[in-house]
Amino acid sequence: MTQPNLTGRWELVTFEQNYDDGRVVFPMGEGPQGVIQYTEDGYMSCQITKANRGNFITGGQWNASDAEKAGAYNSMLSYAGRYSLEDGVVTHLVDLSLFPNWVGGQQKRQFKFDEHGQLSLTARLEENTSEARTALLMWKRA
Repeated sequence: MTQPNLTGRWELVTFEQNYDDGRVVFPMGEGPQGVIQYTEDGYMSCQITKANRGNFITGGQWNASDAEKAGAYNSMLSYAGRYSLEDGVVTHLVDLSLFPNWVGGQQKRQFKFDEHGQLSLTARLEENTSEARTALLMWKRA
């Protein structure tokens, strides 16, 4: 059986979290931007941002106010590492991440292609809690 072809660059279409209680939340707001890339030799990287992020006004990359740095962190998700495929699941083996708790861990996503060739990545989060939800990210080939 041939493996599905995830290789290449994908652009984010939507990012939503669907809670078991019916709530729908857009963690990066409406119209987020993002790319995920899978290489033929087994590496991946992902960057997602809120649309229209503002520039720092109190300083530069290292000396801006803590509030501006926190805002920048809250408006971006980024990680990279190797990946593997098995039975409709892509496992991201995280080497680098803006969120340090992910480094050295795995991020598992179920994947499917729709009739238009778009890629959906889904993950169950916080199962068996009041915050249980399914994260859905839809991607189109760049």
